[in-house]
Amino acid sequence: MDPCGELGKLRWRCRRGMKELDLLLIRYVEEHYDAAPSAHQEAFRALLDAPDPLIYAYCLGGEQPASPLLSTVIQRITQSARG
Repeated sequence: MDPCGELGKLRWRCRRGMKELDLLLIRYVEEHYDAAPSAHQEAFRALLDAPDPLIYAYCLGGEQPASPLLSTVIQRITQSARG
């Protein structure tokens, strides 16, 4: 994989102010992003524009995204973290 390509840029965007988010998001990119449908990839990229506290709340289940597609992506992120 090219570190300067799309995945490299996504990994960089996954570096947040919270280590927990870094681990969740980077793991998703490395293990699932390439195989995800394009709509899920787009939703994930949009998620990275959200503030850290909101992403964290989504991942912990404290908040539910309005978009069902984004909810599915969040579920995959958290499932990835569980192994």
